[in-house]
Amino acid sequence: MRLAIAAAMLVIAHYFVFGSFLPVDAGAEEWFWLGISGIVGFAIGDAMLFEAFVIVGARISMLLMSLVPILSALFAWLALGEILDSFEILAICVTVAGIAWVVKDKNKDQNWVKGRKLVFGIAMGIGGALGQTFGLILSKKGLEGGFPTLSGNLIRIICALIVIWLITLFRGKLSSTVNSLKNKKAFYALLGGSFLGPFVGVWLSLIAIKYARIGIAATLMSTTPIILIPISYLLFKEKITIQTVLGTVIAIIGVAVLILSN
Repeated sequence: MRLAIAAAMLVIAHYFVFGSFLPVDAGAEEWFWLGISGIVGFAIGDAMLFEAFVIVGARISMLLMSLVPILSALFAWLALGEILDSFEILAICVTVAGIAWVVKDKNKDQNWVKGRKLVFGIAMGIGGALGQTFGLILSKKGLEGGFPTLSGNLIRIICALIVIWLITLFRGKLSSTVNSLKNKKAFYALLGGSFLGPFVGVWLSLIAIKYARIGIAATLMSTTPIILIPISYLLFKEKITIQTVLGTVIAIIGVAVLILSN
């Protein structure tokens, strides 16, 4: 439902910006790369990440997702020839270390799973990280030649939407999924999340990878746990520990060095 709502928003925005509801100027190459990107990032990557949340919880899942900047820099180098100098690589590692420390502290009371369940949960988390990584790389490939990021985001979500709804249909969950919208409180939260996430957030992330190297853009995008700290404190009265503060300082230093080096 999140992607369906975001797709509707993007169609309307696309009409006002380009005068057409769909990216009619997109060629087969753009549809291929951006479509695969949407399926890998949204339909597969997000599904594996959500599964990891259920199995091993937020702490382990987000620690694994903090690998995205490093994986993105590595695969962008292998696939696209994007090269980072030693100073930038160090800044990325410092930022990731700070983020990982914050995430570890914020969820330290979480129960620990064991055995095959732990292995499967970690595998799902790594799959989520790889899905986001390859989603970014494939998106950058599809945006080559100055293709508009708004159109690119719409293509990604349309393709992911088709795959997810086909899976929903084959699993016999179509009716229950649509009926879930009767929960007005959940619907309004879903509406806001769709606007801020797949619509605005992903659109901005495509702009980031279009004009910056993927490793750098992915590092900046991975600072979500840091940005959430004041929100969690003000809205949910979560305690801010010394470890959280130190981890935040380390991450901010890494980001500052990364930006100044460019």
